[in-house]
Amino acid sequence: MTAAVRTRHGSCHCGAVRFAAEVDLARGTIRCNCSLCTKQRNWAAIVPTSAFRLLAGDGALTEYRCNTRTERHLFCATCGVRPFGTGTSPRWGEYVAISVHCLDDLPDAERAALPVTYLNGRDDDWEHPPADAHRL
Repeated sequence: MTAAVRTRHGSCHCGAVRFAAEVDLARGTIRCNCSLCTKQRNWAAIVPTSAFRLLAGDGALTEYRCNTRTERHLFCATCGVRPFGTGTSPRWGEYVAISVHCLDDLPDAERAALPVTYLNGRDDDWEHPPADAHRL
């Protein structure tokens, strides 16, 4: 584990779903302009599946799959918050996309300073940022 990697804890709004992850937030976060991410205002930190532990709430999670149906968008059936999702991609392999807003132990000042990479999921162009990212 490098010095920048640390255990972060997160949860949904009602606390039914809780998790821990070894994450290096200095490596950056992502925001995507696909229709789902835009509507959810999704902001994620990507970690390998081996760096993620679900602490509570497996039975409280509901799954939604859209488009290619390869990503599992998981949300709490009680409060509706999407604390994380899972998938596989050429860029990250098997991954967990953790909602930055669900990290309970991330101070606001650190959250505001996180680096962000913008992804152009709307056009299925994962190598170039979208032309307009101001609403992401």
